[in-house]
Amino acid sequence: MPLFKPKRSLWQRLKDVALLDVGVIARGGVDAGSIEQLETLLLESDFGVPVTTRLIAAIEQQAKRGAIKTEAEFLGALRDGLVAALSAGNGDPAFVLPSERPAVVLVLGVNGAGKTTFIGKLASRLKREGKSVMLAAGDTFRAGAIDQLRVWAERSGAIFVGAQAGGDPAAVAFSAIDSAVTRGVDVVIIDTAGRLHTSDSLMDELRKVARVIAKRLPGAPHESLLVLDGTIGQNAVQQAKTFAAAVPVTGLVVTKLDGTARGGVVVAVHEAIDVPVKFVGVGEQAADLAPFDADAFARDLVEG
Repeated sequence: MPLFKPKRSLWQRLKDVALLDVGVIARGGVDAGSIEQLETLLLESDFGVPVTTRLIAAIEQQAKRGAIKTEAEFLGALRDGLVAALSAGNGDPAFVLPSERPAVVLVLGVNGAGKTTFIGKLASRLKREGKSVMLAAGDTFRAGAIDQLRVWAERSGAIFVGAQAGGDPAAVAFSAIDSAVTRGVDVVIIDTAGRLHTSDSLMDELRKVARVIAKRLPGAPHESLLVLDGTIGQNAVQQAKTFAAAVPVTGLVVTKLDGTARGGVVVAVHEAIDVPVKFVGVGEQAADLAPFDADAFARDLVEG
């Protein structure tokens, strides 16, 4: 299964605008007009200005050296630039939980990003690996969110810790960890309200949840994963910046990549907050969750 299957690859879209005819490349490399068109396409694909500027500079430099004279060389240069961008800084995609029990995973994100579905997929994945899992319904603002998480717990075989709608999310997290310690559970995954990232009061509440978790279990949460909708483009970058300012985010989860032709937002968000992408969601089924691989993603994005 491809890590990311765009509706049209970057190369297909480049050819759609008559860019980079192989004969032109062979005769003289990438010209200024082609570079300008490539820059426009990358921006339209949600790579953002900083990443686009770096990719363009690298392509131009190699073209001037005569290192790009074929389609394969161009595609290779673009792939290499994407991998470099995704691997820069804090780029390790490994999802590694401590051996001591319980490991605690805090999941963040706005309504509609696919947060609860991701939790269900992650629980299913951990169960397949032989771990015991507990899901804590920390999104107490919507009764529907509690019910949805309960369904995912049943599907995955995870233990469910519920809450009353309108209850204190921090108390739910505390109680879940208490229960997990008593029962010897391997991993606790704590849902949070799908808060609008512009709400200061809800961000304050999120900070409280993180503080209470750390007080109950020093060192926790061991992972704080921010779920972002891959179809919303540059809005995902602003969401990421705001959440990262409120709570230390350890990893990114980009969902709905099966529904977008503009996967550049994955690179843009990593660039914006220097946090690695750890998972991508590519469908609705429990198995449609893939650990992130920069090489595979760059190949799928560029070549389809």
